[in-house]
Amino acid sequence: MAENAATTHSGTPGTVTKRDFLQLVALAGAGIGAGAIAWPLIDSMNPSADVLAVSSVEVELAPIETGSGITVMWQGKPIFVRHRTAKEIKEAEDVKMSELIEPQPDSARVKPGHAQWIVVIGICTHLGCIPLGNKPTDPRGEWGGWFCPCHGSQYDTSGRVRHGPAPLNLHLPPYAFESDTKIKLG
Repeated sequence: MAENAATTHSGTPGTVTKRDFLQLVALAGAGIGAGAIAWPLIDSMNPSADVLAVSSVEVELAPIETGSGITVMWQGKPIFVRHRTAKEIKEAEDVKMSELIEPQPDSARVKPGHAQWIVVIGICTHLGCIPLGNKPTDPRGEWGGWFCPCHGSQYDTSGRVRHGPAPLNLHLPPYAFESDTKIKLG
């Protein structure tokens, strides 16, 4: 009889015993407990509310006078938004590609139909400094764009590197015109 009890615990085939039910409840409880512990850990990897709040930024363009620019923050980065003059646009369009460190036409750096607006990430591509040139009193370098005083990199009014150790043009953020007087970054 002891031998029979040791070899089988569920009684006759097809019947459910109290032990089977307790094992099922214990496994279900362990699964729910593991999920309850894992959920907060996984959820903590989502972006925080303050990061989501700045994942897109709207910028009003109407107050920006021709020839000047503003700096807005987007995802912790300074974004330079400049309202270019007709002279600045013409000079940027007339540059020979052979004169550029990273050749890129002006038309590839602005949105079609909005050549008067240049929008760039204001971080020097050399060592991550913040170039000067968005304020009217800032030095803008030989090409009238932006000047990084740390190591002397100079950018033109299209944000293309023209002189200095910076290897690349100022990067372009993702943005779109919502109207003629408003852009949305992100």
